Amino acid sequence: MFDVVGAAHDDVLVPVDPSAPPAPLVGRAQELERLAGLVGVPGPSGAPVGPGSVLLAGDAGVGKTRLLTELRDTAQTAGWQVVIGHCLDFGDSTLPYLPFSEIFGRLAADQPAVAAQLIDAHPAVARLMPGRRMMGDEHPADAPQLGSLDRGDRMDRSVLFESVQAALGDLASSAPVLVLVEDVHWADQSTREMLGFLFARRHDLPVSIVASYRTDDLHRRHPLRATAAQWGRLAGVTRLQLEPLPDSAVRTLVRALHPEPLPEREVRGIVRRAEGNAFFTEELVAGIERGGGPLSWDLAELLLVRLDQLDDDARAVVRAASVAGRRVPHALLARVAGVGGQQFDAAVRSAVDGNVLIPTQRDGYAFRHALLAEAVYDDLLPGERVGLHAAYAEALASRDVEGTAAELARHARAAHDLATAVRASIQAGDEAMRVGGPDEATQHLETALELLGDAARAEQIAPDVDRVQLTLRAAEAAMAAGRVHRGLALVQEQLATLPDDVPAATRASVLLMAATIALVSDTTIDVLALTAEALQLVPEQPPSALRAKVMGVHARANLEHYRREEAARWAQASAEMALALQLPAVVAEATTTLGYLDRRAGDALSSRAALQQSVRRARSAGDVSAELRGLYGLGALAFENGQLPEARAGYTAAFTLGLERGRPWAPYALEGRFQAAQVAYVMGDWDDVLALTDVTDAAPPGVAEAWLAGGRLAVQAGRGRQHAVDVLANLRPWWGKEGVVAISCAPAIDLYGDAGDVESAKAVHDEIAATVTKLWQRETLHVQVRMAALLLGQLATAAGRGGGQARRELGRWGAQALATAQAAARWEHEPQGRPGPEGAAWVARVEAEHARLRWLCGVDVPGDDELVELWQRSVATFEAFGHVFETARSQARLAAVLRACGRVEAAEPLVTAARATATRLGAEPLLRELRLVAGAGPRARAAVADAGPADQQLTAREREVLELVSLGRSNREIGQQLFISTKTVSVHVSNILAKLGAAGRTEAAALARRQGLISG
Repeated sequence: MFDVVGAAHDDVLVPVDPSAPPAPLVGRAQELERLAGLVGVPGPSGAPVGPGSVLLAGDAGVGKTRLLTELRDTAQTAGWQVVIGHCLDFGDSTLPYLPFSEIFGRLAADQPAVAAQLIDAHPAVARLMPGRRMMGDEHPADAPQLGSLDRGDRMDRSVLFESVQAALGDLASSAPVLVLVEDVHWADQSTREMLGFLFARRHDLPVSIVASYRTDDLHRRHPLRATAAQWGRLAGVTRLQLEPLPDSAVRTLVRALHPEPLPEREVRGIVRRAEGNAFFTEELVAGIERGGGPLSWDLAELLLVRLDQLDDDARAVVRAASVAGRRVPHALLARVAGVGGQQFDAAVRSAVDGNVLIPTQRDGYAFRHALLAEAVYDDLLPGERVGLHAAYAEALASRDVEGTAAELARHARAAHDLATAVRASIQAGDEAMRVGGPDEATQHLETALELLGDAARAEQIAPDVDRVQLTLRAAEAAMAAGRVHRGLALVQEQLATLPDDVPAATRASVLLMAATIALVSDTTIDVLALTAEALQLVPEQPPSALRAKVMGVHARANLEHYRREEAARWAQASAEMALALQLPAVVAEATTTLGYLDRRAGDALSSRAALQQSVRRARSAGDVSAELRGLYGLGALAFENGQLPEARAGYTAAFTLGLERGRPWAPYALEGRFQAAQVAYVMGDWDDVLALTDVTDAAPPGVAEAWLAGGRLAVQAGRGRQHAVDVLANLRPWWGKEGVVAISCAPAIDLYGDAGDVESAKAVHDEIAATVTKLWQRETLHVQVRMAALLLGQLATAAGRGGGQARRELGRWGAQALATAQAAARWEHEPQGRPGPEGAAWVARVEAEHARLRWLCGVDVPGDDELVELWQRSVATFEAFGHVFETARSQARLAAVLRACGRVEAAEPLVTAARATATRLGAEPLLRELRLVAGAGPRARAAVADAGPADQQLTAREREVLELVSLGRSNREIGQQLFISTKTVSVHVSNILAKLGAAGRTEAAALARRQGLISG
């Protein structure tokens, strides 16, 4: 069955599952409100304007039917009667008045008594009934002889028109009527005249009409084109153009259709190709499930219908235009179309009138929709496609028409002209790099490499092209585009295939590029070995630019291996040689390395001065990479010293420069953006974190998207967004490639723990630690201190809920976490051999959380004063660092400890401060924790509501104590879990025994179960 009314989008005949939910209405709230108001249906924002009539216009698939379906539901909810009719594309065999036959036919089927009354009052309406329009129908002898519309029987049309109007008016006597007529672009002349009559006549009772049609079907000679213009000038008739959805709405629709996360590059591609068309969006999303590739058959057929309506010359021109892509200049199309002179002009005119092509402002043409161009191109035969590409390549190569190297490369490649394609691809790559398009440059240069193939083939195709230098340029472009793993792979492949007799300088250049990229990516490559070999290949004398660059990168490799003296020596040598050779960019890089060395030595002033100098030199030399590294270094220096505003400014400057220079994902630009978000998180600016990590419409490389997706997890965990754990499935594949992505997923420890799944919290902690230590080839990492603190916090919270066996296991896990943290808290490579403000705070937190865990597990129980002191230190160190959320979380746990020790008054200011912070941040898990600390948890409120008579009533706290008594907890354990003193617990137990009339704790638990006071 085909049900256009229930379909997701207008006038696209697709099989409909009646049980399937309708596609979501996205981005049409304003249009629905306006449409409802025009026809008189009450809307959510006030009184309607109508009743009136509306011409709803829009391209195929833009969502007209979906909007009318929503209008129908809204009207029916408001008590309106809705009748619907459709025009169908039957060519020359269209039945006159078909939509009105459908309207009255459905009415007769659904409400036969009402239909009979209307026919009795207005007999002419009977002529529209479907049963009277079938071949061989028999009329009863006593039936009124009104004739048949299909038999040519004569009858005054005005009688029929007035009868239909009157019948609708009679129908409106019981409730307002909304008439929906869809696809009027297929309407016959009689139907158009009927609609014109109804539009022109006023109804005494509320009758509103909405007629929809495709604007892209109205070519110059279409009969509805002039008719619709006339209708639009009638009083009470409003023309409403349904424009394409905005990009943001298309994104929302994509997410609704594909709930699982999609890479931003794919989402952006769908948005670009769909161009606001809802039906196209659905088809493109469905195409993802098919693995991409050509357009679906249904969609292609729908689009190609327009091509079939053109004459031969026009089809030839359109096919030629499709090879150019979405747009094509007039002169270029005229050169390759194969249709000359006046025939070409007439063909273009036909394509424009048929709404296939539209003129552009720059003396050219564009397809009305990008997918139409794709469909026409896919429909070309292989020989047609190759021949047209060859014609384009010839025209562009002649320089007689304007075009770009990228266009020439594409056409030459498709025409199998490999020599032209290689040279044009190289030129296109160089042009892209000059204008700040490293991603496009990478694609062009890699295409050239692919076409060249091996050395023998390259010699035949383009003997003048240096394949090694081309590889280095492609790798450099990939690095600038943020595709460091791809760039490294290109260089490694080149290194492996270098012949033995290659010049030393050539091999050194390849080694230099490999080391440069390896330094900014997580890899197990021995960078120091690469730079050491390169140094041996480039002689000290005479001084050369290559030698200066190799020494500079060798210094960075030594820095990575904590060989400070060697790093300083080589950086200084690089700077001196570069100064002598007047290489300011190399001087800037060497100065940056010296600044990093000063930072590690604890000389913040010298480090800042050196980094600021390197930034100035790099900026003067126009070296973006060196400037980015210097700016990032300034941010890192400030962060390590706890200067958060300055750190944020330095990191922001780095990623802002990357944005301005077209390198937003390049090394140090991406890191700057990520670190700026981390600092914003620490400072409590959580909405800024989400803004900084939002890649909507940015289409980053996969690694960059993974970095920033991980950067959002801390805020999502802090706000209790449990669905955020779903993103781990997409991020895990990156853990073994980029350690930062794995580390950024550490907040999943809190996400799992807050959900009560402490086993998964421990599992994700262990998995991240194992992955990163293996990748970075270290036994321990400083970040494990923070991860251990998070895990210990969740273990302690779980210990408060668990039984004896569970607490023993949690205690064992806690001892392991503590040992890992103690092993990781080694600071010999830090300035002055001690942790910075952040490290000191997390060390204090580990100690406090482990003490809390021991206290709750009853193992090596710390004294009250020791516990309070440890948590006071955690609060103080996080305050000194400036970590807003962790300060508040430490305050909440210190308050709990103070209350348990009987120091309630001292706890209150801490609770107040922590609650204020948690409320501002929207930190719901922390707010829940604070409610428990204050004794207002959900269980307490339920206990008060369920209490019995006043003389036997247990208080909320007594019920909490009773539940723990039934689990076999001692008074000390109950006090630790509820944060009250042991003496207070003893008082509660005595009151419980008295109220229940129990002789002991076991009897009290049994009585409580029988009376339903506790579970179990």
